[in-house]
Amino acid sequence: MRDTHPELSVVVPMYDEEEVLPIFFERMHPLLDGLGISYELLVVDDGSRDRTAALLLDAAKDWPELRVVRLLRNSGHQAAQSAGFRRARGQYVVTIDADLQDPPEVIAEFLQAVREQDVDVVYGVRSDRSSDSWAKRTSARLYYRLMCRLVGKDIPFDAADFRLVTRRVVDAVNALPDDGRVFRLVIPWLGFPSAEVEYVRAERAAGTTKYSVSKMVRLAFDSVTAFSAAPLRLATWLGLLGGAMSGLFVVGALVIKLTGRSIPGWTSTVLAVSVIGAIQLLCLGLLGEYVARLFQSSQRRPQFLVGYDSLTDHGHQEPVHQSTQTKR
Repeated sequence: MRDTHPELSVVVPMYDEEEVLPIFFERMHPLLDGLGISYELLVVDDGSRDRTAALLLDAAKDWPELRVVRLLRNSGHQAAQSAGFRRARGQYVVTIDADLQDPPEVIAEFLQAVREQDVDVVYGVRSDRSSDSWAKRTSARLYYRLMCRLVGKDIPFDAADFRLVTRRVVDAVNALPDDGRVFRLVIPWLGFPSAEVEYVRAERAAGTTKYSVSKMVRLAFDSVTAFSAAPLRLATWLGLLGGAMSGLFVVGALVIKLTGRSIPGWTSTVLAVSVIGAIQLLCLGLLGEYVARLFQSSQRRPQFLVGYDSLTDHGHQEPVHQSTQTKR
């Protein structure tokens, strides 16, 4: 009989992870059983195209604490986390990816930290990024520094989506609009007391990453536009800079004409058109990002739809409307 109010919920977004699932089960099952508390392992299948869903449902037959939530379509990693937060029942909620790069053994340290330090958030922070390429380390460092300035809060460096939060944090996050939610920024922004646990990230246990460069760039855009109007102000300043440069060109042209010097050549013309045109296009692009967010929000499309929950549906699959915000 499943505990209706487990002490711990472990939320795991998954997308096409059939290769890593046998290793995932082998490590997670004995580890969670050994914690000595009631738990649920809530796996959110984000519209997988392979046998991920079938393997999960098969494993759930012999593992009562394994709960499978299937989204009707692929909605993205952050949307899958939102679905997990909406349906998690535990007093503590841990989010972890399925690739086992973040060691699940650290969950016990999370629980120890949240109890001993009386905090609401425990971040898993990487103690070593030497396994990453120079480009990835540099881009990550720039991302977190930029987010600290835009969000106005201390964002833990080298902390992604491996963390533990209390029920207070879960309820606060669920009360926020879903549109463009980025958990690694939303949770620090709330300002709950927090602690950090360092760990060494491992190589992916099996399979290949589903988080492409384009998805990382999209996450960066969502992070910026969801939390700050600074890019709009940047567009304003670039517009002023373009106007000032145009003024200088006009003054230069007048000086040349009045002093009787030769007519400016094509170089200055091309330079002026190129600089001003580039600034205008950049400003339009920044404005377009915000207009797109407003447009999608006005459509009120759900960020995700839950098609099946093994806790309540017992084998039949019916769509359940779970969110009323725009997908990003």
